[in-house]
Amino acid sequence: MDKSLTHLGRTGLVVSRLCLGTMNFGPETSKEDSFKIMDRALELGINFFDTADVYGWQQGEGITEKIVGEWFALGGNRRERVVIATKLYGQMGKDELKGWPNTGYVSALHIRRACEASLQRLQTDYIDIEQMHHIYRHAPWEEVWQAFDVLVQQGKILYVGSSNFAGWHIVQANEAARRLGKLGLVTEQSKYSLLQRDIELEVGPACQAYGVGVIPWSPLGGGVLGGVMGGQQGKRRHGDWVKQTIAKHGKQLTAWEKLCAKLGHEAGDVALAWTLTRPFVTAPIIGPRTMDQLEGAVKALDIKLDQKTLDKIDEIFPPFKPAPEHYAW
Repeated sequence: MDKSLTHLGRTGLVVSRLCLGTMNFGPETSKEDSFKIMDRALELGINFFDTADVYGWQQGEGITEKIVGEWFALGGNRRERVVIATKLYGQMGKDELKGWPNTGYVSALHIRRACEASLQRLQTDYIDIEQMHHIYRHAPWEEVWQAFDVLVQQGKILYVGSSNFAGWHIVQANEAARRLGKLGLVTEQSKYSLLQRDIELEVGPACQAYGVGVIPWSPLGGGVLGGVMGGQQGKRRHGDWVKQTIAKHGKQLTAWEKLCAKLGHEAGDVALAWTLTRPFVTAPIIGPRTMDQLEGAVKALDIKLDQKTLDKIDEIFPPFKPAPEHYAW
């Protein structure tokens, strides 16, 4: 298979090794520029797009999904060429429904209504991957899988994924699905970068064991791994959070940027390339605000990291030993 493509977890669906995150579309990036970025992503071979009903950050509006839907409506086989993943969980009640308790979370009712609303905003008749944005501890898995199965049978969704789940949640979900004869979770979106490797402890191993493809979000550690110790990105992104991160991880970041310079690549590109070496990762999410950021991200696909380099990276950013071995002595 082409190096820029892979299977989505254990499924037969083929997706690009980079996933285009759309969270900036609307709040940070205009509709017109968002259209250009999505067009260019297809030209670059990125066929995997991620969004969520709450993106756009105006409750109940689904602004980002609407932008993606308007782009699909332009035709040119845009919808047919894209694997679209969206998410449900957040409160989506508009003015007339604000305060009503069933406009969020993961009840059977909200799963159905959230899917229908996303279909309308995305201007499509099916969603490739419907993801639970967070775990909802009050709904039994029998209810959750029954609700999703109805949507699968109706042809409105193809697969189900999760986001921000613990390893235990992934085990619970897929064991319940197995008992019910369902496919279960096929993807998990987790915050994962060299600065935050804790999913290696349990989430990553659980996903690998169940064939759940991990889709890392914030693979550049909120941009910090892109070169904050110097250069234009560092000057541009020095907000309070970045300053706090530098204060805590400054020595690591300096060593990291020196290593990347020695490799002859931009630090952010190497950080993306590193995530692609992880055995449980399907595709890291890139969230470009501009065309230049998109063009830069695809360079990660051409970076090869040998074992010596990977060992050096582990020295700078120590890994977690997978559970249960992490606890053994």
